[in-house]
Amino acid sequence: MTQTFYLTTPIYYVNDVPHLGHAYTTLVADSLARFHRMRGDDTRFLTGTDEHGQKVEEAAGKRGLTPRQLVDQVAPRFDETWKTLGITGYRFIRTTSDLHRRVVQALWRRIRAAHPDDLYLASYQGWYCVGCEAFYTESQLQKDGDTWVCEVHKKPVAWLDKERSWFFRLSRYAEPLLRHIEAHPEFIRPEAYRNEIVAFLRGGLRDLSVSRTSFAWGIPVPEDDPEGLQHVIYVWMDALTNYLTDLCPDGGTEGPENELIAGPDVERYWPAAVHLIGKDILRFHTVYWPAFLMSANLPLPRGIFAHGWWTVRGQKISKSMPATRIDPIKLADALGDGSPLGRAIGIDAMRYYLLREMPLGNDGDFMFESLFGRFNADLANDLGNLINRSLTLIVKLSAQTPPARDDALYRAGENPYWQLEVHAVEACSHAAAQFEAFAPSRALEAIWRFVGMANRFIDQTQPWAMVKAKDPALGHALWCLQSSLWLIARLIAPVLPATAGALRTWIGDGDAAMAWPVPAAGRVLPLAPAGLSAHAPSPLFPRLDDKLQQAILDKIVPPDAAAAAAPATATAPPAAAAAPPAAAAAPPAPVAPAPAEPRSAALAPIKIDDFARIELRVGTVLSAAAVPKAKKLLQLSVDLGEPEPRSIVAGIAETYAPDQIVGKQVIVVANLEPATIRGIASQGMLLAAGDGQVVGLSALDRHVPPGTRVR
Repeated sequence: MTQTFYLTTPIYYVNDVPHLGHAYTTLVADSLARFHRMRGDDTRFLTGTDEHGQKVEEAAGKRGLTPRQLVDQVAPRFDETWKTLGITGYRFIRTTSDLHRRVVQALWRRIRAAHPDDLYLASYQGWYCVGCEAFYTESQLQKDGDTWVCEVHKKPVAWLDKERSWFFRLSRYAEPLLRHIEAHPEFIRPEAYRNEIVAFLRGGLRDLSVSRTSFAWGIPVPEDDPEGLQHVIYVWMDALTNYLTDLCPDGGTEGPENELIAGPDVERYWPAAVHLIGKDILRFHTVYWPAFLMSANLPLPRGIFAHGWWTVRGQKISKSMPATRIDPIKLADALGDGSPLGRAIGIDAMRYYLLREMPLGNDGDFMFESLFGRFNADLANDLGNLINRSLTLIVKLSAQTPPARDDALYRAGENPYWQLEVHAVEACSHAAAQFEAFAPSRALEAIWRFVGMANRFIDQTQPWAMVKAKDPALGHALWCLQSSLWLIARLIAPVLPATAGALRTWIGDGDAAMAWPVPAAGRVLPLAPAGLSAHAPSPLFPRLDDKLQQAILDKIVPPDAAAAAAPATATAPPAAAAAPPAAAAAPPAPVAPAPAEPRSAALAPIKIDDFARIELRVGTVLSAAAVPKAKKLLQLSVDLGEPEPRSIVAGIAETYAPDQIVGKQVIVVANLEPATIRGIASQGMLLAAGDGQVVGLSALDRHVPPGTRVR
């Protein structure tokens, strides 16, 4: 059934140039939009630039430009960056457009017509952050000596004294907003941000200044001030309205009935609108924006999904801190090999890392060490190796034994053909559910479980041995490999579109539009079309050795951070010499002391790539219960920062009673293949101390958000 999906990013402020933080939000939105298009949903995806306000006026003056000249220079850079990064199917809005001016003024008139006293003139004084374009109370600021500092920008705020302003009666809307959130808990996601806003609303709201007279670069207020002052509309009221502007018909009227904010696209898409934003602009989107809409008697969007910040060396990416800035185009280029396909694959590698490394909603710290680990472990070892092995076998063997399905080979249980299809069905359904739930990291986790299963299938069936044994099942084994690649091309397409395209070419899949695969009669692989012809692949993700890693660092890391990002020079045993260079924020990997006795083979040193394959996350135990007839086992419900808690069966009952474990924070192996233990699904494993018997659980020295990655 076709659904409507309307996704927006924040519009990016043009006093800056695109950096990795901007790219992250837009790449997430692009991936979600691609998934919904594959599903057949009526999909609309909006991004753009926020071009008014005091910051732009000041920045233009410093450069000897008019504000219009500045925004006309900077705004296209965002559009060009998204095109260079392969982002497609989006609409791009600029708040300096004439249509946007008319829609913002129409919203003002609608508020005045519906609730005349919601807008009134008064004077205001208070602490103002130019970076946020917002007033703050002292309880919302930090104190640095005698100076009040903005928590977001880490810069002093200015005291504005008695500026005459139009005010919006925000105080009227705390209770209506609380009622809406209670009736629609999905309105603000994830839950932690919903709880934050609910607490903020319960503390009451103060009326909001919604115009400025101290600068002129903005949309004029569409009514006169009796004192003759010229007001421009508050930049956030202006900017937030962009989500409606793009739906409104250009050329509409501006009359008293305000027909402009209407039309078929408003009716079609607005009820499905989801705003994907960074957590620093949460209150603007979840308090101010819905209050404006309520006052104007307009429906609210479907919801707001807030994600965390990417930091570098623990610092939020900022224009004022060059060491935190990473150019996404340079990074993608550095990860590729310079060829057109190589550049596209470099973009895919960056997309994969950003979307896989940080569950949407959490904070993440960008580390080259983890980037290189993901590249080598997930992309080179898992996906790249599978593609190369499979296509090499198919091309080599299919001349004598063409791939062909044989239903007689399917038997339930440990049969590898049957197991492969079971995992295929699970990958399709689980990945779709996670994309639907705004959890692309978990969708990729589900897909990579199938990639791992397909690699194991090759080891189980050993087609090269089947040739020698003249095994009649060889054709079916080759068909399974080819169909697995057909399926994987579709599953990875939302996040790795270039890789999916190359893979489709190599398996002879043509250029037809891809639909998201849906299990048919409990199976997925049979949906692959007959008659696919395989071609020899090119290396997609060649491993990044130490030399290549250092070359990437040299291209990306700013000069003032190069020393911190360089590989550690401390003496280390030979086994540690292959560790990749650390990121600016990453300390060198600890070196274990020499053991008193020789290590056994089982305890041989591992490489960083091996460790990178383990997904460790912090979880909070929500509930615990004894497993019947199993004295060592507890069934736990663990919050990992995902839409739904995980069920984990843990052998800790002899050490912890159920009521002792509830509320604890634990470290979970989050990418362990799911298992069924005593008839109960177990979706992870706890880290614990003890040899044979658990004597304690891994612990943290402070509380952190569920889902935080452990390194």
